[in-house]
Amino acid sequence: MSVIEIDKSNQASNIILVTGPSKSGKSRWAEYLVRNNRDLTYIATSEVKDGDSDWRMRIKLHQERRPAYWNLIESPDDLATTINTLEHKNILIDSLGGYVTKHLNKDMNEWKNLATTLINSLIKHKKTIVIVTEETGWGVVPMTKIGVLFSERLGELAQGIEARSTKSWLVIQGRAIDLKQISVIVP
Repeated sequence: MSVIEIDKSNQASNIILVTGPSKSGKSRWAEYLVRNNRDLTYIATSEVKDGDSDWRMRIKLHQERRPAYWNLIESPDDLATTINTLEHKNILIDSLGGYVTKHLNKDMNEWKNLATTLINSLIKHKKTIVIVTEETGWGVVPMTKIGVLFSERLGELAQGIEARSTKSWLVIQGRAIDLKQISVIVP
């Protein structure tokens, strides 16, 4: 049973979820889906990690791929409020993992409220939102309390968003698979 409560009275106009394991090409696919959109705000959720040169290189590659005409918002604390202020803009969020990481210190009730508010803001958004999320468990997942918490929160949040999405893509080994077209919902 999900701890996330979703407003089912409104259907989103266009939520596109792009998921996959690390280094699968999911961010490139999400960027491809909106490549010609000049009215787009790119929300980067991950913070730059001091002393992590590999992470800095990954961020640099993402920056180099983005068109200069896309607006950029970096690492907002309150993603739902940020989305609400962009009511008439198309949005690409890369990625949910950075958002979940930022809020791992929240207790279950605080997290439930954050996640529910985020999903409801996505549903009410007037334009297209493309959301990139990581598939945890396809690689090494630390069996620490915080590692398990991250995996559980990200998985539940992604499922809550996918249930309301109009398109859902799995990207693996540089190939995109349309999940809505070839899948069956797990009861």
